[in-house]
Amino acid sequence: MLLINKIPKHNFHSRAYTALKDTHLQQALNKTKHNFINKRKKAISHIPAFDSLRDEAVNIKNHTLDHLGLYLELYEENVIKSGGHVHWAQDSQEACNIIHNICRQYNAKNITKGKSIVSEEIELNNFLDDKGYNVTETDLGEYIIQLRKEKPSHIIAPAVHLTQEQIKQAFRFHHHNNSEAPVYNTASDLLSEARKVLRQKFLHADVGITGANFLIAQTGSSVIVTNEGNGDLTQILPKTHIVIASIEKIVPTIADVSLLLRILAPSATGQETSVYTTFSTGVKKPTDLEGPSNYHVVLLDNGRSHLLDHPDKEVLRCIRCGACMNHCPVYHAIGGHAYNSTYPGPIGAALSPHLFGLKNMYQLPFASSFCGRCEEVCPVRIPLPKIMRHARQKAYASNLLSFKENFLLSLWGYIVKYHFLYRITSYVSIKCLRLISRQKGYVQWLPFFGTYFSHKYLVAPTQDSFITQYKRQQKNI
Repeated sequence: MLLINKIPKHNFHSRAYTALKDTHLQQALNKTKHNFINKRKKAISHIPAFDSLRDEAVNIKNHTLDHLGLYLELYEENVIKSGGHVHWAQDSQEACNIIHNICRQYNAKNITKGKSIVSEEIELNNFLDDKGYNVTETDLGEYIIQLRKEKPSHIIAPAVHLTQEQIKQAFRFHHHNNSEAPVYNTASDLLSEARKVLRQKFLHADVGITGANFLIAQTGSSVIVTNEGNGDLTQILPKTHIVIASIEKIVPTIADVSLLLRILAPSATGQETSVYTTFSTGVKKPTDLEGPSNYHVVLLDNGRSHLLDHPDKEVLRCIRCGACMNHCPVYHAIGGHAYNSTYPGPIGAALSPHLFGLKNMYQLPFASSFCGRCEEVCPVRIPLPKIMRHARQKAYASNLLSFKENFLLSLWGYIVKYHFLYRITSYVSIKCLRLISRQKGYVQWLPFFGTYFSHKYLVAPTQDSFITQYKRQQKNI
């Protein structure tokens, strides 16, 4: 498995601590976390067969992954039939070089991009900037964080970590060089200004680059879902359209895509369907009014093929809806940047160690309370807690944890092996926690857990242990 660009190691704790103290971030997260949850709940209440659709989606994705080579070959064959080209990239460097060579082939200078999480994975923007191209993100959220030179903090809402005032400041600085002070009374004012700036970028683009929510083997088509229409303009206005997608985005048929689309939008944004769902197949035909003259698809592996024979293979079912992070209490507390990975939240904690190396990402699987909400809401039923648990076990076995973490886990593992020792420890712990908290009713400090108690308190136990209560109940029967 090949790793992408250098990733800072072992810094999740410090980044999470910084995020907890960031007042702007906490303000933004508090405004949005319930919004996603409530909209999803309302949307799926209008789809009585939602759970049945999820089961069918699991079958589709499992079948495709079991026959991935077959469907990738069929997809390539149909792309070529439609006048396009398929390029295979083993890792991020190869993918970036392929895209650079395509742009150079057509003497491109100006590039527009639709939202693509895979392009973030390979750090495509930085690569193209270094090669001298003018690259503009056209999704509003991506455009905002590009101005701020930041990375997305969410799969579907890349600027969810920002307040409106921070966005206003970015627009004043980049659009007006701080020489003017335009008044932005509403979000619509910001949207209007962004539309005016981006319209010129669309009209002068030589190459448009998009990601793909799905790739259809049956027709050689790519599918994107957007709410702004920027993806369509990115595809049809330039003479050259490049699709960058990872290999697991393949699905067999149009019927399969139709089913997956029915569970994607409700899970992601709480919509019945996205505003724009666009199918692109090859180059412009003689009867078409618009479309690209050149169509290229770059298929990225970047460590995914090794997962096909791995116990955690189910993580490749992900359709990038973001529902897991929308419902994750850890993500709600620290946002996406603390994960320091292209993929934040529970899906990032499960996937990132496989893509970027366990040594670089071993702390992420521990960023979970294992409440199970992520698995509960996942539209393709990925067992995310189980996959994170596998990574935790491997991190422990590989001696990647700190001495304190190793000591505490080893001690706990020893205690729970012996029934009598576990009961004694539970009894003593309850008595001690009651004693410590008897004045205020909650625990404010414990040895080894200073970071935890710097942000929250632990409610003291008010009853005996479960085993004691159970025995008492049995005696009373």
